Amino acid sequence: MSARILNPADAPVAREVLAGDPVGNVFVASRLDAGVLNPTTPGMLWGWPAEHPTALLHAGANLVPVATSLDAIPAFVEAAGRRRTCQSIVGPSWLVRPLWRALVERWGQPYEAVRDVRQHQPVMALSAGPSGPVDSRVRPITTADFDSYFAASVAMYTEEVGADPLANGSGSGYRSYCRWLVDLGRAFGIVEHGRVIFKSDIGAASGSVAQIQGVWLDPAQRGRGLSAPAVAAVTEYILAEYHTASLYVNDFNIPAIRAYQAVGFTQVGEFATILY
Repeated sequence: MSARILNPADAPVAREVLAGDPVGNVFVASRLDAGVLNPTTPGMLWGWPAEHPTALLHAGANLVPVATSLDAIPAFVEAAGRRRTCQSIVGPSWLVRPLWRALVERWGQPYEAVRDVRQHQPVMALSAGPSGPVDSRVRPITTADFDSYFAASVAMYTEEVGADPLANGSGSGYRSYCRWLVDLGRAFGIVEHGRVIFKSDIGAASGSVAQIQGVWLDPAQRGRGLSAPAVAAVTEYILAEYHTASLYVNDFNIPAIRAYQAVGFTQVGEFATILY
């Protein structure tokens, strides 16, 4: 059975699939909210089986599968195609790793030549109020803070992803994305003397779930117990509007995991990310 590109008439069935895991599927749900089913909107959403989809594949800058079994993988491999256009494959580890292997087996080098493979990324969530102290200095980032916030975002991306987001002429796109976060009130930080020393964003949100991304603390401030109270403050902002705050983190980032646990986040799943 093949997959097909979904259209606006397929929105109800797509939402039904995504409702199976609101935390794990928040990114794809946010893309659905943004109009990904409209042909004029960047990206596309594939559905499998074609007649009544029970699995989805978001294809854009990120390739993101949504399924409850591996049955859709052969169809998703054909849908992704020989020419890789994504910068990453991300989603549940049990699904992403077989999908990636199948893409490599079918299409070879375009999917095999990776920068990094992060096979175990705990997905964490919190619906109650945060535990421990809350840093009252955290506030929404404003337009006046943007230059310092953007510099912090570039530092975060470079450290976290291992690549410069301004390289290869992509700087304007990343800058526009950061501006979009600020304009929507999705960027938070601590600003001291005009300089952002902590930042965090709502990277995706849909329905009752918002996902925290882009957490960064100035290296000069690390090791002082500042991360957990700052994340707690961001979590408070999120829980004022959403039922659940979520995030995912690399398993090797033990300090970050401990900080999130101190705030009250618990593991509810596991992602994997293939970076190109």
